[in-house]
Amino acid sequence: MCLILVAWHAHPDFPLVVAANRDEFHDRPSAPADYWPGHPDLLAGRDLRGGGTWLGITRGGRFAALTNFRGSEHLKPDGPSRGGLVTGFLTDSRTPDVYLDAVTPEASCYSGFNLLVSDGKTLGWLGNVGMHRRLLPPGIYGLSNALLDTPWPKVEQSKSALAAALHALPDCHPLFDLLRDDRTYSEEQLPRTGVDIAFEQLLSAAFVRSPVYGTRNSTVLIEDIRGKRLFLEQTWSPDGEPTKWRQFELSPIH
Repeated sequence: MCLILVAWHAHPDFPLVVAANRDEFHDRPSAPADYWPGHPDLLAGRDLRGGGTWLGITRGGRFAALTNFRGSEHLKPDGPSRGGLVTGFLTDSRTPDVYLDAVTPEASCYSGFNLLVSDGKTLGWLGNVGMHRRLLPPGIYGLSNALLDTPWPKVEQSKSALAAALHALPDCHPLFDLLRDDRTYSEEQLPRTGVDIAFEQLLSAAFVRSPVYGTRNSTVLIEDIRGKRLFLEQTWSPDGEPTKWRQFELSPIH
């Protein structure tokens, strides 16, 4: 994932709203969102190379998502797959605080990441670059390939668009519109993360479009106050055209 936007208890009728884009090399094999064999309560896409996922939910109300932290100095080529941290939480029963406490001692073994986890009652964040970990109060959050709420232009613009899109709920079109924003930003507005400046500018868009690397999936998740969750996923071709559409409705488990 390269852009995750979360409205956590920021709307009286929808306590959790997520809009996220997964950016990845187009030749990395993956499967679209579905219920997992062996874990029938787990709904997520699947990274067919690493075996984990970038974002998922469960019928019981657990949610987790992850972004990579950009920068070659944060890579651990021999480290475990970061997607396993998402799957680990979704197949666990511990609270976010306890789960993050358990994985923090080994977090430095992974390449740079940011992990968001929620059990429907609390929302936690762990970033292993600088070892940041906390439970998040109600609010609107933006996460790209740096620390939570780092004010990259696309993060700031997308957080503002999410705040506006909340007024249209349960209409999800504005959420997908903000994820489809392919504007790039000028060189003086860009962060310096160690990649070529032309690539940095390409990556500055919320929706990244290129033949080799770009936005592969756009996902919207909304949960209402009754616990009903709507999970929507649009996958994209290398030229930025829509391919598969997936829609799931999950009712709360009583």
